[in-house]
Amino acid sequence: MPTRDTAWPAGTPCWIDYGAADIDATKAFYADVLGWQYTGGEPEYGGYLTCEVKGLPAAGMAPRMDPTAAPSWTTYFATDDADATAARIADAGGSVVMAPMDVGPMGRMAIARDPQGNAFGIWQAGQHTGVRIYNEPGALVWNEAAVDDAEAARAFYGKVFGFRFDEVEGAGGYTTFATGEAPLGGLGAHQEGSPKGWTTCFSVGSTDKAVDAVTSAGGKVTMAATDTPFGRFAVLEDPWGAAFSVMQELEG
Repeated sequence: MPTRDTAWPAGTPCWIDYGAADIDATKAFYADVLGWQYTGGEPEYGGYLTCEVKGLPAAGMAPRMDPTAAPSWTTYFATDDADATAARIADAGGSVVMAPMDVGPMGRMAIARDPQGNAFGIWQAGQHTGVRIYNEPGALVWNEAAVDDAEAARAFYGKVFGFRFDEVEGAGGYTTFATGEAPLGGLGAHQEGSPKGWTTCFSVGSTDKAVDAVTSAGGKVTMAATDTPFGRFAVLEDPWGAAFSVMQELEG
């Protein structure tokens, strides 16, 4: 079972969370689709919940802070210095929409947008180190961005996080990004009809069962389940319009 209990290396997608329009219904939906259990929700943390897989933190969820904002998933990148990273974001042409702030003893965070308007977060670990379980059914397996101008996005994220980009053969210009040898996520040109910006892919035991659970609860399939070299993959929307994807790992 892949787990981690120390801070993630800088530049790694280390945490994801969700701003919910209807927190109780959203909890029930993702519990059904991904098998989550929940802890937290204290008023001093704005009702923020930890979504757990096998008793370990896999994601966060809270009532959305802006009632006019669409419910969505946010990808957070690890940083050793949130203030320095926020300064690099601004220098590279992005915008910091929530300045670096302490979240009690848990860590320090900021929310930003790249020059094309795609939102993401940064997280400097304190007591909370990010996801502690990954690549396991119900947990995070991949983060990627679909953008209008992939070349410009690579330039921006390269300046902010020091990423190296490697093209995936036969994938229409899609690239992975990394700071070391192992790829950390992906970035490519947005295709009409698919989600734009940063999206999260969850590991599942069965993609087809996950798709059935989503549609039965009022969600949508935006890319039907497809076998890929990496596993069986589908792109979905929850009943409130938030995009995410699921991947069933290849056997053997």
